[in-house]
Amino acid sequence: APLRSYAEASAQLGDYRFTSLSDGNLVLPRGFFFDGLPEDELTQALAPFDLPQDQLTPPCNLTLLRDAERVVLFDAGSGPAFMPSAGQLIDSLDAVGVAPEEVTHVVFTHAHPDHLWGVLDDFDDPVFANATYMMSAPEWNYWRDPATVETIGEARAAFAVGAARRLEVIEERMQEIRDGEEILPGIMALASHGHTPGHMSFELRAGSDALLIGGDAIGNHHLAFARPDWPSGADQDPEQGAETRLRLLDRLAQEQTLLMGFHLPHGGLGRVERAGDAFRFVEAD
Repeated sequence: APLRSYAEASAQLGDYRFTSLSDGNLVLPRGFFFDGLPEDELTQALAPFDLPQDQLTPPCNLTLLRDAERVVLFDAGSGPAFMPSAGQLIDSLDAVGVAPEEVTHVVFTHAHPDHLWGVLDDFDDPVFANATYMMSAPEWNYWRDPATVETIGEARAAFAVGAARRLEVIEERMQEIRDGEEILPGIMALASHGHTPGHMSFELRAGSDALLIGGDAIGNHHLAFARPDWPSGADQDPEQGAETRLRLLDRLAQEQTLLMGFHLPHGGLGRVERAGDAFRFVEAD
C-alpha cells in the first residue's frame, strides 16, 4: 500500500507502522539560529515564514516504528531535566498504547540533550529497561571522551557532562552501528555528520516507498531549506553540516523520499521540493 500520513502523522511502510510522537518543544532565542548571518539577505530569506521576533519554539518529533517483533524508537527525547517545555515522550507513548518496557530498540541519531537525556528517569534509572541501544561509533566515542567537555565550548559543556553520565548508565546495552549498515530489517544507517561529529540518519525502504529519519541533519523548516548553504549555529561543525544538508536535500527532492525531521512542523513528516536554487518543506498528504 502506498505510504501516506494521517492526522496523527502515522503511516504504514512495508511491515512497519510509523508513528510520529511529540516530546513537546524547545524554547530558543532567535540568535541561536540567526546570529552572524547577513541581515538583508536573512530578512529576505525569512520573509515567507511567520516566525516570532524574540524566541523560536521548534517542535520535537520522535519516530516510532513497530512490526510484529519490534518496537523501535528513534531517539529518547529530553526527559525531565532539560527544558520545561519538552520531555513529554512517555505521555505520547501512552497515547498510542506503548509502555516504555515494550520498546525493544532505541536508535540514536545523536547525543544532544533533546535526543538522549530521556533515557533516564528522575531517579537516574533507565526508562527503556528492556531495550537495546544503538549509536554510531564516532558519536559514542566523542561523547564518552573525557576531553570533550573541555573542547566543545562553554555553551555546550553541560551537554557533554549530561551525555557522558547517561551513556555510562546504558553502556552495557549499547550496540555501535556504522554507515551503510542494515541495523534492523529494512533500516539502513546513513552518516550525516556535522550537526554532531557522528550524527546518523536512517533510511527505511519497502518496495518503492522510502522514509528518511533525518534527526537534526535538516534542523528547521526555514533557513535549512531556503539557504541550506548557510552555516547553522545549531551545528557543531557548521561547514560540514551545510555540506550534509545540501546532499540530503538534493537526494530527497530528486527521489521524492519522505522526510521525518525531528524539529520540522506538522509532526515532522513531509517531502522536499525544489524552489528555484533552494528547497522547501511540504507537509505530507
